[in-house]
Amino acid sequence: MPNAAIAARRQDAISRGVGVTTQIYADRAENAELWDVEGRRYIDFAAGIAVVNTGHRHPRVIAAVKDQLDHFTHTCHQVVPYENYVTLAERLNKVVPGDFKKKTIFVTTGAEAVENAVKIARAATGRSAVVAFTGAFHGRTFMGMTLTGKVQPYKAGFGAMMPDVFHVPFPVELHGTSIEDSLGVLDKLFKADVDPNRVAAFIVEPVQGEGGFYEVPKAFMVKLRELADKHGILLIADEVQTGFARTGKLFAMEHYGVAADITTMAKGLGGGFPIAAVTGRADIMDAPGPGGLGGTYGGNPIGVAAGNAVLDIIADEDLCARAERLGARLKQRLQSLAGSVPQIADIRGPGFMNAVEFNIPGGKAPNADFANKVREKALEKGLILLTCGVYGNVIRFLAPITIQDEVFSEALDILEDTLRACAAEA
Repeated sequence: MPNAAIAARRQDAISRGVGVTTQIYADRAENAELWDVEGRRYIDFAAGIAVVNTGHRHPRVIAAVKDQLDHFTHTCHQVVPYENYVTLAERLNKVVPGDFKKKTIFVTTGAEAVENAVKIARAATGRSAVVAFTGAFHGRTFMGMTLTGKVQPYKAGFGAMMPDVFHVPFPVELHGTSIEDSLGVLDKLFKADVDPNRVAAFIVEPVQGEGGFYEVPKAFMVKLRELADKHGILLIADEVQTGFARTGKLFAMEHYGVAADITTMAKGLGGGFPIAAVTGRADIMDAPGPGGLGGTYGGNPIGVAAGNAVLDIIADEDLCARAERLGARLKQRLQSLAGSVPQIADIRGPGFMNAVEFNIPGGKAPNADFANKVREKALEKGLILLTCGVYGNVIRFLAPITIQDEVFSEALDILEDTLRACAAEA
């Protein structure tokens, strides 16, 4: 059935609240390539929004899942537990940053991981307030969207948000907000709005995902850690999008030299299968009583099997180093175009979590129209791209880290042709 026919059925059957970026319908995918129902091939620079870091249908992930299918698919870990859940927890306890004893729980989605991280922080501290940042994305559940620092489309129309959540400007020099500016607002927040002794946690993405791929400056992260320690506040690192080799490290917090008390993760952990996790200091993770955490599908054995395979793949194929090489090539190609594409305002991102931001030439006004034109024209040429950013003027690049060299070169050529064409038409 053609894409257009399925799109018409979709419009009639599915809530408009579930938006879509493209109108192509997937038929099959392999590593970094995807074919639609009409047989057209695409290079996937979205990877399900940083989910298939190890590529679509990695043979080792598929083999692990098939093996699990031959044993059992669901018992509910809270009813009849299983060993691979324990094994994956042990592995995450070892590799998540932090030189202290850790414990882990498994849930199903990134938003659910964030919700549970906040629950755990509140239980451990006896406090209720949480400080998040503008531009952040932490999910679409009520606590998730309250923590999220972007109104459209995540908060609009949903009424009052959850109480005791405060936002501080995220430091982005490009947009005129320095580290000192952010810390100054945080200091005023503690003086005017919330006693720091009532704050359970800071929650921060080491690299903002939906917000525009802005990295937390190292000095700012170090200062957050200092303030957390000073006031007895827990630091939650939301690594849902940054985790599992995407930034050139297994976890982005490894770039900072300080550790979070609690880490949330999802997306890349499952290699295409739903699983999320919260890992943190053992005493903190043990604060909730039995039954206070969990969920019917939390740590489903299929997702757990995939997660164990993903960790093996990252280590055996040295994907952290590969992410660094791929990201360097991508940024080098973009930098070579800066002179001929005047809309380019910034090129950034650690490892293979990269972005290019567009402004109106000659000024600092965000150019969302140009970003969307690039996305649309690239799709016509067979390259799937995603936009992001508070102003919608950023293209983010999230190709599988396992992308074949020849396919990556092809994608870079399409990207260059697209940028040049869009600049010429502007």
